[in-house]
Amino acid sequence: YDSTELIQDSFYKVSKRNKPTTLQKQPTPILEQNVEIPALNSCQFLHYKSKRKRIYMLDELRGFAILCMILHHTFLDVGDVLGFSWGYKVFDALCIVQPLFWAVFIIISGICSRLSRNTIKRGFIVLGAGLIITLFTAVIMPLFGFEGSEIYFGILHCLGCSMIITGILMPLINKINYKIGATVSLVLFAFTYGINTRTMLFGLIKLPDALYQYDFLAPIGIYSNNFKSADYFSIIPWLFVFLFGAFIGELAKEEKFPKGMYKQRSKFLCFVGKNSLWVYILHQPAIYLVMLIIAFIIA
Repeated sequence: YDSTELIQDSFYKVSKRNKPTTLQKQPTPILEQNVEIPALNSCQFLHYKSKRKRIYMLDELRGFAILCMILHHTFLDVGDVLGFSWGYKVFDALCIVQPLFWAVFIIISGICSRLSRNTIKRGFIVLGAGLIITLFTAVIMPLFGFEGSEIYFGILHCLGCSMIITGILMPLINKINYKIGATVSLVLFAFTYGINTRTMLFGLIKLPDALYQYDFLAPIGIYSNNFKSADYFSIIPWLFVFLFGAFIGELAKEEKFPKGMYKQRSKFLCFVGKNSLWVYILHQPAIYLVMLIIAFIIA
């Protein structure tokens, strides 16, 4: 049925079931009344008012951040696979700006968590993808002689855990004023930023060395001198960057971002941003394949 037939049929069924015992005037069928019914199927009608405008700038910024990450990892592979020392030097130099474009990526992920129907489910999916990366880099690659690129807790692990935690806290986040929540998140990020270097508040507070004797606390930023992960993002302090994005996401939810953010400028960056998870999962094998081909040609 279309919407008009469905309403008319329902009316006649109800009228037949409640047939009057005495003669009385029957109501005018809805099709004979001056009622305008939208020509939408049931799903379209339910979501007619809930459709939001896509914020293309978030896709573009996320795509740009992913491309910066790929470029960064490429120089590491130049050193690992091709054996060129200058690859390590460029990789180390870019580590200075690495937190900047990853912060952009994490903030955008936090914003999108306010637009997601099930942030916890998405978190487990992303965390599962991170575990696949660990399996590939820490188990499979060493079998073929490629060592030193193990990823034990990278960006996907961190994002997955942040999504799960944020999803659990979402009822509370919805009750907090977004300005207060965003401010507190930035303060907590600043306070805990140096946890990987055994400090707090940008080095003003030194943490005891006894905490850094084991690696089982590496997911929250506490690990021994023997711990190594080619891509490493601990839950602390980056969870607070994610929460900052989650609070700012209130503006995205209410469509209160500047109008320019809803305009598309680069289809390529949008495509990369929309498919950032797959791009991240596939970029490392793709780079390795290219490097192996170059190494074969050079040899």
